[in-house]
Amino acid sequence: MVRARRGAYARGWLRSQRLHLPVIIVGNLSVGGSGKTPLVIWLVAQLRSAGYSPGVVLRGYGGSAERRGQPLLVETDSDTRVVGDEAVLLRTRTAAPVAVCRDRVRAARLLADEGVTVIVSDDGLQHLALGRDFEIAVIDGERGLGNGYLLPAGPLREPPDRLEQVAAVVINGEGSFRGDPPGTGGSFSMRLTGERLLPLAGDGEPRALSSLAGRRVHAVAGIGHPQRFFAQLRSAGLEVIEHPFPDHHSYGAGEIAFADQLPVLMTEKDAVKCRALGGPNHWYLPVTASFAEAEASLLLGRLRRSVELRKPLMNAGD
Repeated sequence: MVRARRGAYARGWLRSQRLHLPVIIVGNLSVGGSGKTPLVIWLVAQLRSAGYSPGVVLRGYGGSAERRGQPLLVETDSDTRVVGDEAVLLRTRTAAPVAVCRDRVRAARLLADEGVTVIVSDDGLQHLALGRDFEIAVIDGERGLGNGYLLPAGPLREPPDRLEQVAAVVINGEGSFRGDPPGTGGSFSMRLTGERLLPLAGDGEPRALSSLAGRRVHAVAGIGHPQRFFAQLRSAGLEVIEHPFPDHHSYGAGEIAFADQLPVLMTEKDAVKCRALGGPNHWYLPVTASFAEAEASLLLGRLRRSVELRKPLMNAGD
């Protein structure tokens, strides 16, 4: 079914709509978190440094706007119940225009009206209705492609050979997965680092993650792969009491409050939903994507060549 649908777009039986702006897709083959959002944040910063005005589109998973199907601009104080947690996180971290809609084409057109010069889509590798100029597939280095089977027998949305068609493969973190699919020119290694805790309630000074080394903490994570967050804390020397929740979980106050008054740590994605629930012992850990200098230069060089070929035609329509 996946191959038939892709073939229908290739033959023009289903229409893929190209905008007059270049479009970059950051997606994955597997269900669950792989590190797409930190990579999108990194890409937006790099594009802005290169003189572009980037904007971000995404589905807005879990928000009521997704069900309505209408494109919506996101603000830093937008309700995560409306636009989704990742949308607010991206708007806050990038300061770039962000739009959500189940139909990414409509979201991208809304951003085009806002004056952006390049679109970055967080997820959407399988959303073929939106034409694209550059595709990046992100793979969790620890989990890889699982057993290699598609849903429901395995974790994949598309067959592994889909990696042969993307412009770049980014492997997030170390692990057993080693993949250099034919035609991609090799994979790029990305690391996610976080060393500074920020107060959830918004008041108070940041503190170094290392300041909690040797101490017991509660760790709350409602992301695609909570164990990655727990492992990151343990690698910093913390003794972790795990509290995993489903991805995009909507929290109640009782779920992040504990009687022992130990520090409570969570991901930034969780923090955007919990600010009103936080106390003085609640902290979140932002993470930042990074690459080796040579790999970053090679990846950005490929990306910029693709974008330059599709510079915005300011007086042209779609």
